[in-house]
Amino acid sequence: MHEIEPHRTFVTEGDPADYLFNITEGTVKVYKLLPDGRQQITGFLSAGDFLGLSFQENYGCSAEAVTQVRFCQFPRRKLSQLLTDFPEMERRLLGIASNELAAAQDQMLLLGRKTARERVASFLLMLSRRAVRAGREIDPVILPMTRADIADYLGLTVETVSRTFTQLKKAGVVELHEAGIVHLPDPAALEELGGGI
Repeated sequence: MHEIEPHRTFVTEGDPADYLFNITEGTVKVYKLLPDGRQQITGFLSAGDFLGLSFQENYGCSAEAVTQVRFCQFPRRKLSQLLTDFPEMERRLLGIASNELAAAQDQMLLLGRKTARERVASFLLMLSRRAVRAGREIDPVILPMTRADIADYLGLTVETVSRTFTQLKKAGVVELHEAGIVHLPDPAALEELGGGI
């Protein structure tokens, strides 16, 4: 078991993809660096998620701890033997990879066709559904990431994200509390605002 402090990068885009990671605690942001030095966040991972499933020789993205993160690390060269010994694990990893593909398609829709309000609503719904899949309550949604990280993920400015949260609060769709806690008093209204994602 490994532990990483917040704001530490533990996977660097372009490095040899020698390990597969399973997040057991905390939140990780996965991102690509753009040629001008900016980053595009491609996803947030939490307990139960895998990182490095691609069979490319090098990591396609970087990963940074948003909060204190714990993870298990497996040498990829041993993965094929592990999958031979435990065929059920291969099916599970295929399912995880399929879910990652679906999430990437959802993000393309999010960035390409949705308004700022729809993007923020969809983001909150995504985190709420992820919490349920992990055995937690649907409400509240915990946002350990910064507004800047949310903006990078959603393809918006920080100001737009903050303004949109304020609009959702005024509309009674969310309640914003300290420590990144967002209550969802009207999930149906949030679902409608999110455009069904």
